[in-house]
Amino acid sequence: MPTHTRFLSKLLGLYCLIMAALLAADRASVLATVDSLTRDRPLMFVVGIFTLFAGLAMVLVHNVWSGGALAVVVTLLGWLTLAKALFILLLAPASATGFYAYPLHLGVSYFVYPAVSAALGLYLAYGGFRGNSR
Repeated sequence: MPTHTRFLSKLLGLYCLIMAALLAADRASVLATVDSLTRDRPLMFVVGIFTLFAGLAMVLVHNVWSGGALAVVVTLLGWLTLAKALFILLLAPASATGFYAYPLHLGVSYFVYPAVSAALGLYLAYGGFRGNSR
């Protein structure tokens, strides 16, 4: 497995695991923060710029569509990060609020987000750290 695939897999895996724990730990605070963030256009612009930087970096360093599922998942996350940045930067403030905040306000589905993040994080971290032993 290439070094950059292992590195990004570890980085993204640990990020997803930490975010899953934070999301699960304080639902009310997360919902309030997301609501407040999406209503602050200048802050969303800054978030979009940093997300754009991260997405471009991942796509430029790791645009690998073969070599196993782990490599493809890392590549997909890079492209999804880039797409998210473009949504943040190009959507009107009212649209951004609806696009990001509305799904999180559905009480029943809130914990799907940390569950998916944890599962993805475990897969990526396991794949990245397991690759070191070979």
